[in-house]
Formats: sequence, structure tokens, C-alpha cells
Amino acid sequence: MMRALRRFLIGRPLHNTELAHERLPKWKALSIFSSDALSSVAYGPEQIMLTLVAAQVVAYGYIGPVAISILMLLAIVAISYVQVAKANPGGGGAYAVAKKNLGEMPALVAAAAVFADYVLTAAVSVSAGTAAIVSAFPMLIGNEVVIDLCILFGVLMLLNLRGVRESSNAFVYPTYAFLFGILGLLVVGIYQAIQSPIVIPSESLVKQQLDWTILFLILRAFANGCSSMTGIEAIADSVPMFQKPAARNAVATTYWMAGILGFMFIGITFLIMHHHVLPEYSVTALSQLAEAIFDRGPVYFYIQVTTMLVLYLAANTAYNGLPILLSIVAKDGYMPRYLAVRGERLTYSNGIILLTLAAAILIIGYHGNTDHLISLYAIGVFVSFTIAQTGMIVHWYREKRLGWQLRALINGIGAFVTGLVVLIITVTKFTHGAWIILIFIPVMIYIFKQVRLHYNDMADQLHLPLEDIEYSRPKNERKNTVIVPVSTPTRVVFETLKYAKTIGDNIIALHIASDEESAQRVKKKWDVWNPGVELVTIQSPYRLIMQPLIAYIEEMQSKKAPEDYITVLIPEFETKKWWHRLLHNQTGWILRTILILKERVVVTTIPYHLPK
Repeated sequence: MMRALRRFLIGRPLHNTELAHERLPKWKALSIFSSDALSSVAYGPEQIMLTLVAAQVVAYGYIGPVAISILMLLAIVAISYVQVAKANPGGGGAYAVAKKNLGEMPALVAAAAVFADYVLTAAVSVSAGTAAIVSAFPMLIGNEVVIDLCILFGVLMLLNLRGVRESSNAFVYPTYAFLFGILGLLVVGIYQAIQSPIVIPSESLVKQQLDWTILFLILRAFANGCSSMTGIEAIADSVPMFQKPAARNAVATTYWMAGILGFMFIGITFLIMHHHVLPEYSVTALSQLAEAIFDRGPVYFYIQVTTMLVLYLAANTAYNGLPILLSIVAKDGYMPRYLAVRGERLTYSNGIILLTLAAAILIIGYHGNTDHLISLYAIGVFVSFTIAQTGMIVHWYREKRLGWQLRALINGIGAFVTGLVVLIITVTKFTHGAWIILIFIPVMIYIFKQVRLHYNDMADQLHLPLEDIEYSRPKNERKNTVIVPVSTPTRVVFETLKYAKTIGDNIIALHIASDEESAQRVKKKWDVWNPGVELVTIQSPYRLIMQPLIAYIEEMQSKKAPEDYITVLIPEFETKKWWHRLLHNQTGWILRTILILKERVVVTTIPYHLPK
């Protein structure tokens, strides 16, 4: 029953060879990886306006200069991240660049910052989508958190667990529908503005005399408006998901995304000034613009519904970027290793689930309030921007290929500008939530270090000393077939085989390989060790472990005499600290639970207690 439900919700397992079909063409990738950045025009320009009209301060006239500053920053960051995509076709973005060129600590800072940014992307996008639809249907006020969680778990998580191809097919059309709606809004709105007697009314140009208070307010408006630039790094993080040539397609998609985002951002800012939009309770600025331009008719509701959809789908940028980043960090030993394993649908399913839970906690903690969540936003992504650009300067200096000075200069300007933005955001948004991110990043670095320390200690304790190995002579009785599942030769396997030889002579070491490369790697280690036990390798191109192992045991049962037994010895290590167990999968426990129900199959766990 549960298996049928799982297949219905997530779909059939995909073969390893189907991975190539999961790669995206540029037109689909634009909707998948750019939905976060493009949809941010629904709240980015509004955040500038909200800040500058706060506390009845007359500073509306600064909206234009702030928006132009953000537009220039967008151009700098986009050009800089093109360099990142070219230099790192394996993906990983700021983390990969920093690890390669700056060392461990900058890489971990980048990983923690991007982790915070992606989780906030999911939370903010879903909350903003709900805010858009509540603006059109006020009767939904008070149910925002419930709607957010339903979208998060019931739509985004399930669709992404089904795989890249399925999620791209579901998300591509709403994204383009939103783009056409916003472009229509801009074309009609700008045409009406030009035809009107006053393009920008005088009240939208009023500027209070510049002093320290107004300067601080302007800088804070700039910091909030920079939320429109989150998501630019998603393409560089996910280059391997593009069709070949992946790097070239990623670069082209980055330019398209930046151009469309820049036009929509400055256009909506202009219309906000033209209509002198002011804050209204539970009504977004975009909703006010759509109503002013099209009245409250079909086009208005089309824009609101597509805005809602694309803001929900903007969270999908995080679902495509963060699990890949977590898999790279996990392969380096800084996160639980099961985050690096692809699931049945060729997605990093554990990373998808982790992202969903983290975003849900934020939404519940902040009651789905977009304004409060945005206060935490942007600092993480600009920290990663700065680290990525600094790492690229080192990269070009080391390679010194033709034209490296120009490339280094581009990234140098990007590093300086984004570093300045980090400083501005930290100062202006510190008391509004930025301090939480500044604490979160060091905490995450500590967790990364502890995870890596645990894996290093575990590797030392499980090291197999070949010089100490002795083997007993085989006996002739074959009444008990002993099967030892093997992931890779370690001290735990060594201790398990020693015990196996005391209870039987027909011993089979069974390895389930997800691909030929891992099979050959384990076979090579086994041959070097040469324990005198047969290693049987079963290929599992769907990356399933339980089903092939159980199928093999059932086949052995069908061949043995009725009076014979099969003993399955499960090698397991016991960690010293309770939280270390969270860093390892529970394959042994699941296998023991399944096999214990089978007749004439003895299941035994061979524990190896790690000393520290």
C-alpha cells in the first residue's frame, strides 16, 4: 500500500542512463533558475518605496536614484557571475570557487551564506505568493501560514521529488505567463504614463534635505531593494543541469535573466512613481499598479494569479540550487553524506526534504510575513557574491591566460561593490534581523567543522590494517550460508568476516553497486585486501539497495536445501555521540527490519563501537 502510494506521488525509479534526459535546454532553464530573480520584481521595488515612506518621512523622490543604483549593481554582478559559470562547469558557485582558490574557511562561509539565502528564498517566495493572492481575495486573510505550508509540502516538495524534468514541465508555463503579464503591464502602463499630462507627479519627486537620518534611510531602502538580486547565483550553482555545452548555455541564460530582470525592475519602479503608489494594508504595490492600469477586470486577476504562481515557483530556484550545493559540500565531508546520494528519481531527495523543513520553520516562526522575512534577506547572497568574485580574481591570476587582466578587473570591481553592499546591509538591517544571519553563518561553519571532524575520526578508527589480518582455513561443511552486505572494505567488515568464519564456511560478501565506477573501486580495494572471501557484486542502476539485496537472498533460499540456513551479518558501527548518528543513513536498521520477517533467515548485527 505504502509502495503504491509512493509510486503515485513520486513516480517510478529512473535508471542511471536517464540522467542525460534530465538536463535542461536554455528556454526551460530560464524559467527554472530565473524564477526567483524575475519574480522578485513583485516585491523588490515595493520594498524601496515602503522604506522611503516609513514614519511619514518625505523621501519618496529618492526611489529613482536607489533603483538606478540597484540596476547598475545587477549589471556588475551578472557579468561577474558569467565568469564563475565559465570557470566552474561542475557547479557549486561561490563554494566551489572559494574552495579551489581561497581555502577551507572562505568556502565554508560561502556555503553557510548560500544555505541561508536559499532557505530564505523558499520562505520569502512562498509567503510573497500568498500575499499576492490575498491582495486579490481579502477573504483569505488570516490563513496565510496554512496556505504557505500546503504549497511548500504539497506542491514544491512533491514536484521536485519527482525529478527535474517533471518540475520543469510544471513550472515553465506559469513563469512565461507571468513574464508576458508583467511585460504587458509595463507596455500599457508606460504608454499611458507618456500620454498623460504629467509623467511623474511632483509628490513623487519630493526629497527631504539630505542628512544622516535620510542617508541611513536611503541606504536601508537600497539594502531592501537588493532582495531583487537574489537568485542570480542559481545558474552558476547549477551548471551541470544544463544541456551540453553546459557552461555556454548557462552564460547565455544568465545574460537573458539579467536583461529581463533589469527591464522589469526599472519599469515597475517608474510606474510606482508615476502613480505615486503608497502602502496599503494587505495590498501589494503590484496589485495597486495592475488595478490602476487595467481596473479590477480579467487582466488584473490574470496578473495577480500569475504573480502568485511565479512567486510560489520562485522557491523552486532554491530547490534546484541548494540540493546540488549540499551534495557537493557533503562529498567534501562537511554535511551528512546521504545528502550527496541521488534518490530514485535522480534528484537529491534528502536535500529537497531538508530545504522544505527549514523553510517551513521560518514561515511558521515569522507567521508568513514577507516584510519580516525580507529583513533577513540579501546579506547571505551578497556575502557569497563577494567571496565568489574574490576567488575568481585568484583564479585568473593563477591561470594568467590571454585577457586575464580584464577578467580579473571585472571580478575585482564585482568583489568591491558587493562587499560594500554587505557592509551597507549589515549596518542598515542589523536591528531588523540581519544579526540573525550574522550568527547563523558562524553556527553553520561550526556544524560543518564538527561533521568533517566526525568523518575524519571515523575514517581513522575504521582504517583497515592489512598487516594484522589473519585468515582461518575453510571447512567442508556447507549447512549455513553466511551473507555479509559490504559497502566498502573497512574495519567493521573485517570484524564481521572474522565472526562469519566462526559460524560458517560458505561466506559471501555482497556489494550493491549503483554504477560501474563504484563497483570497480570496491573490487580493487577488495582484491588488494584479499580476505579469502568471494565478493559478489550486483549492479543497481536505479540506486536501490534493499530490493536487489533481498532478491539475491530469496534466490539463495530457492537453491538451498530445506534444512539449511542463511545467515545475514550486518556490519554496523556505533558512534560515541548521539548526534553523530544523524550523519549516517539507517540502511542496516531497515534491512534488519525487513529480513527478520523471512523464514529460515538469521539476521545478526555485528556492532563495532567507535572509541571516540
